[in-house]
Amino acid sequence: MSADFIAGLIGGGTGVVVGYPMDTIKTRLQAQSIATQKYTGILDCMIKTFRHETVFGFFKGMGFPLATLAVQNAIIFGVYGNVLRNIAVWRGHDPNKTADNLDVYIAGCAGGVAQLSIACPVELVKVRLQMQTHGRGKLAPGQTMPVYKGPVHCISSIARTEGLRGCYRGFTVMCFRDIPAFGVYFLAYDVLCKKLTLEGQKEPSVWALLLAGGLAGSLSWVSINPLDVVKSRLQSDGVKNQKYRGMWHCIVDSYRTGGIRVFFTGVTLNAVRGFPVNAVTFAVYSILLRALGGQDNVSVTM
Repeated sequence: MSADFIAGLIGGGTGVVVGYPMDTIKTRLQAQSIATQKYTGILDCMIKTFRHETVFGFFKGMGFPLATLAVQNAIIFGVYGNVLRNIAVWRGHDPNKTADNLDVYIAGCAGGVAQLSIACPVELVKVRLQMQTHGRGKLAPGQTMPVYKGPVHCISSIARTEGLRGCYRGFTVMCFRDIPAFGVYFLAYDVLCKKLTLEGQKEPSVWALLLAGGLAGSLSWVSINPLDVVKSRLQSDGVKNQKYRGMWHCIVDSYRTGGIRVFFTGVTLNAVRGFPVNAVTFAVYSILLRALGGQDNVSVTM
């Protein structure tokens, strides 16, 4: 049990660092509306972010996710591994044997549920800080002081001005986004690992783990991109005046002003970012799990 959590902790923390700059660009593109459009595309956002905020702009708000998403990933992987083994025992199967696809999907969804109470406020703080485009040092002409000084000030300010409910803004859409996404995530990884394991091998190679993790991550992120857009807009909303009353109002208003294509904003970044982030996360998780003596649930022991 502890092996699952330790492996998930280190694997998750590694993944956060690898993908954070692309996540910042993705969030800024998704959160802008036609009325507040500041960036024309990925390259324009990258150039403006670097020009006005230097390289530090790509890592705004990373401290909080790095400190908490590692724990979040430990919870996801720990719950996933333990639920998968308990399902096998409940079915009367050997938990050390290859799991059924349905069991993998259910265990993945369970991991998605378990992380929501932590993930929602962490995502909220991350998005709010990422949307602050102030550079380091003096303010540009006409630019106001940033609303939040850092992650602790951000979460305390939200709690004070918006209440506990404000700290969980976007929770509903995250339920719709994360629960099935983690099921797809773990199922795709499990299936791909089996397909990429050569005949005669008992477990997939490091390269197979990297490829399977990367493809699973990209597939999962692409499948939930429309909900990811809604989440980014809801959670960035409220820095000044709230525009959206809730998830459905955000969906309707976004469609009315931007059409169906608005829900695919950032899909390229999600697909590209999803590969290295999840390749590293899954590979580190699986390698550490074996080293720590835990049971790798994607091994193909027959």
